[in-house]
Amino acid sequence: MKPSVKGGLAIGILCAVWTYIMGFTGWYRDPAMTSLFWVVVLIEVGVLIWALRLVPEAQRSYGALLKQGVLMSLIGGIIVFFASLLFTTVFFPEYFAELQAIEAEGLRAQGMTAEQIEQMQAVTSMMQSPVPNAVLGFLGTFVTGTLASLVIAIFLRKKTP
Repeated sequence: MKPSVKGGLAIGILCAVWTYIMGFTGWYRDPAMTSLFWVVVLIEVGVLIWALRLVPEAQRSYGALLKQGVLMSLIGGIIVFFASLLFTTVFFPEYFAELQAIEAEGLRAQGMTAEQIEQMQAVTSMMQSPVPNAVLGFLGTFVTGTLASLVIAIFLRKKTP
């Protein structure tokens, strides 16, 4: 299997598994634990480093490594997109309603009125549905992976004398 496919599958599957861990443990409901979601960035960067090292030495030009990393990020992002759709439509259909309730509780604690909370949630609710959320998951995976690949390729490229 090509490094780009191996890396892309690993990114998508491992990021999806972490998302489901966050869901099944209920950590997404706990304000103290929600920041753990960002472990997906560490997963993606770690997988990119691992998978880009699998590229044969002779093919390790900066451009070739960048291309491989972008392809890995694209494949991983597609998997994340579908995993996100399943997460919010099948396994956790009340996910967005729960997030809005938690957000409203936090805003009330900050002293906001019901009207202010409603206005604020009207703005954020556009992205709080399955498809836009899945698109954001894809874009986050793709952009993060592309940016990380720009840097990783500098260190892994074949050095020419």
